[in-house]
Amino acid sequence: MKKVIFRKSIVASAVSTGLFMSLTSVGVSAAEAQATEKGKIEVIEVTANRRTQTLQEIPYNISAVSGQELEDAGIIDASQLMRNVAGITVVDRGYRNSGAVNGVIIRGVNVDGGANGDVALSAIPTVASYINDTPLYANFILKDVEMVEVLRGPQGTLYGSGSLAGTVKYRMNRPETDEFHGSASLGLGQAKGSDGFNINTDVLLNLPLSEQLAVRANVGNINNDGIVDYSNVYNLNDNSKAPMANVPSANFDPSAGFVASPGYNPPVSDGDLATGGNTFRSVKDADTVDITYGRVSALFEATSDLTLLLAYQFQNDKIGGRRQVTRGTNWVDGTEQPYGDYENGAVLLEPSDRDVSLTSLEAEWNLGFATLTSSSSKYRHEGNSISDNTGFYAKNDWFADLYYGTPRPLAMAERGYKEDAFVQELRLVSNQREANIDWVIGAYYMDQDTLSTQDSYMPGYQEWAFAAFPTWWDTMGSFGMVYTDNDFHYVRNQNFKDKAVFGELTYHFSDKFRATFGARYFDNKFTNDTILSLPIWPFLGDEPSFETKESDTLFKGNFAYDLSDDTMLYATIAEGYRRGGANAVPLSGSLEERPEWQQYTSDYAINYEFGVKGYLDAGAHSYTLSTFLIDWQDPQLNTATTWGFFAVANGESAQTSGVELELQGYLTDNLHYILGYAYIEAELTDDFYAPSSVGAAESTYLVAADGTRLPATPEHTLSISMDYTHAMENGMYWISQVNGYYQSDTTNALGDSKYQADIKGFSIWNVSTRLSSDDWDLTLYVSNLFNDDGVTGLLPESVMGTDPSENFLGNSSKDYISQPRTIGLIAKYRF
Repeated sequence: MKKVIFRKSIVASAVSTGLFMSLTSVGVSAAEAQATEKGKIEVIEVTANRRTQTLQEIPYNISAVSGQELEDAGIIDASQLMRNVAGITVVDRGYRNSGAVNGVIIRGVNVDGGANGDVALSAIPTVASYINDTPLYANFILKDVEMVEVLRGPQGTLYGSGSLAGTVKYRMNRPETDEFHGSASLGLGQAKGSDGFNINTDVLLNLPLSEQLAVRANVGNINNDGIVDYSNVYNLNDNSKAPMANVPSANFDPSAGFVASPGYNPPVSDGDLATGGNTFRSVKDADTVDITYGRVSALFEATSDLTLLLAYQFQNDKIGGRRQVTRGTNWVDGTEQPYGDYENGAVLLEPSDRDVSLTSLEAEWNLGFATLTSSSSKYRHEGNSISDNTGFYAKNDWFADLYYGTPRPLAMAERGYKEDAFVQELRLVSNQREANIDWVIGAYYMDQDTLSTQDSYMPGYQEWAFAAFPTWWDTMGSFGMVYTDNDFHYVRNQNFKDKAVFGELTYHFSDKFRATFGARYFDNKFTNDTILSLPIWPFLGDEPSFETKESDTLFKGNFAYDLSDDTMLYATIAEGYRRGGANAVPLSGSLEERPEWQQYTSDYAINYEFGVKGYLDAGAHSYTLSTFLIDWQDPQLNTATTWGFFAVANGESAQTSGVELELQGYLTDNLHYILGYAYIEAELTDDFYAPSSVGAAESTYLVAADGTRLPATPEHTLSISMDYTHAMENGMYWISQVNGYYQSDTTNALGDSKYQADIKGFSIWNVSTRLSSDDWDLTLYVSNLFNDDGVTGLLPESVMGTDPSENFLGNSSKDYISQPRTIGLIAKYRF
């Protein structure tokens, strides 16, 4: 029998999200946007508390978005999904390195600058992400999702380390044993700034093999033409190993460890290796996107009480460059010239690629009095990228002060990350209320290995030095210099083992009043082994190793009272925790750092929340109104030491507070609206110091003063959406929608560093219209209708701008912009 996914009850509300919009509807508790009847809000079930409950039963602020809503809206990207959840913001970096850094910020709990993105950070994110029961941030393409649950505030008791500010939980669709069905979709679009097209394809199959066994699989590809032109990249020769041939055998010692540049050396403009400059070319639409993704799962209902689910999910990204633009000027033609729209001034193309895979086995066994759940999973997430650091070297005067003024400056960073983990969780959840008590108990284990690497090169540097200074090798070799273009080498291996037991108990004093108490005891061990060196001067390196251990107990308390069948008051106090770690920096030699850098401690947050939620007008409207205050102790700041080693420093304290409002409903049977608003004030509540250089008079320096605003968090966010559904006489439906998102200004980084900049507020509007039948949909959309830049982070001129005095004529500064105006058409067929 054909599975009919399109139903009027769904259409009347699920289309409240527009195609490729910033998902205004997510900003309300409005995954409820499916109607059980015309003009009524459906009750949505979530699993945030590790048991199935309705959204309105959860006694804290949670939003949920159904997979049907994502599908109807064409939402496939987490940035689109998260941006408009009330109280949540996102640093939108596009697809390049999208899995390396978690850009989700809940309730302003953030001290990371908007510029972070190329490097796997030392401190783990403040927001935890789960794929079913596996803690993994991989930024998967959002396809075949059952529900996305966004839990605001610390979730330490049930979700452990990393749930300092909240948790995002992706529940994937399970195979169905009752019927065969599937779908296929094709999308074609074009973005402003691009000469090419975006072509997206996806196929889904649900295949019952018996009454007890079914397999479900989806696979798809995103193939987008680029938007950004790299307007002044160097012409490069394939002679990266040429320096070895140019060095006289009498002066070159192979045992010294020659390392050739992995890329290509710049040719000279006039053929003179000693004095010749660079030549340039332009690469149009360089930030191409090629993503292949898929998931296959098998469900076996062994008995009526025992179910097994085996799943494998993967994704492969190949990205041509940054969706980031340069606002400043360059001197490529000898005069100062501004960059045009959608141009990037890097002198090197900056591709990235990554692979992520997740295998999991979930078992559910109904024991009668309780359900036992076992979740075993293993994942691997790895990637690498090339970055143009020429502007960074130039603005620090390194080419002149450290490397003798090469006329062809080029600094390339080759970065990589890898994460492997095994995770096991056991949970026992009561099925019936006994003695007025519901309960959850569980045990958790994680064994995680992570690797971060960086090799920095100056391609062609030694070739130039030998030509410019005939006695270069004789002179510098006597000082211990190795003949190589590799000027920085960094490898950080980490292992994290976490063991925990947890539980929550809810006591029902009456049908209206209940209280919940939760606790989690954890015991973890963290090991850090690091290699860091300047290969040009190999004696300056170091290989520090450290181990830390920590154990503690987190608590949660909650009270909920039902004023009526449609209204609940609640109050929550909950603790969140993020593990500490070791930085591993050299304590001796020319690269010596202060010993205070060696270790950073865990940070904790306590969330105080009061709210009211419910339904109005006999279920025609739903709402949540909450106010919160989060006290954050010992916040971890991802930063760098005096010599530039990746490191974390603890501050003293910070605080965020605010109000969140979510409202949605029906103005008529066919006209649906959604409104979300959040006001958040996030700031330091004490001076923030980090260790200073070894030679400084004071052992610490002030990073940011008490009262400094936390970065990347707007005070105001507002989302609004309206959709209208028209039922046609032939049984089809015509749905039209408009929605908008606004966020006020933000700051780019913490304190008064050279990374600091004020970022203007912006708004993004989207429109779509869709024609739907039982078997097919045809959608026309325009996203970012007014083509707002929507900047959420940047690397300013002071950090990576042009510098002709250093012979750097390009410009590596960049703004992280939102997807420009995109017009497209999507066709979907169901069978």
